[in-house]
Amino acid sequence: AAGIVHFFANTLPEEKLEYIKKIQASGVTAMVGDGINDAPALAQADIRIVMAEGTDVAIESGDIILMKNNLRDIMKAITLSKATVSKIKQNLFWALIYNCFGIPLAAGAFYHSYGILLSPEFAGMAMALSSISVITNSLLLRKITLSPASRP
Repeated sequence: AAGIVHFFANTLPEEKLEYIKKIQASGVTAMVGDGINDAPALAQADIRIVMAEGTDVAIESGDIILMKNNLRDIMKAITLSKATVSKIKQNLFWALIYNCFGIPLAAGAFYHSYGILLSPEFAGMAMALSSISVITNSLLLRKITLSPASRP
């Protein structure tokens, strides 16, 4: 019903751990668990997804904690994570561009050649606008659709 093709269930903790080690050789692994018997495999997995109603040991070893026991929330978490990383990259890019031009301009690097100098008031306003643009861009994450059918 969740669309999961390959899974490994009804096993002992040691078997889960060995299975995670085996499939790690072929790429990144994700483990979803909720109990103490999942803790060793969760600790070994690259991405650890834990149900919030799980044991404290499982929650402590989790990278992502799902607040409801709903497997569809895994896809929502992946979609939101990818969108967040994209926003971080966008914000870093624009901050880099801004600082590459703004800092030399404010420091007077172009004053002797072109007579351009940024007043402290304008530099402060430009810095505030830079922060506002980063925050506004980040707030666009709220527009991400996290429907149960979301696919990353």
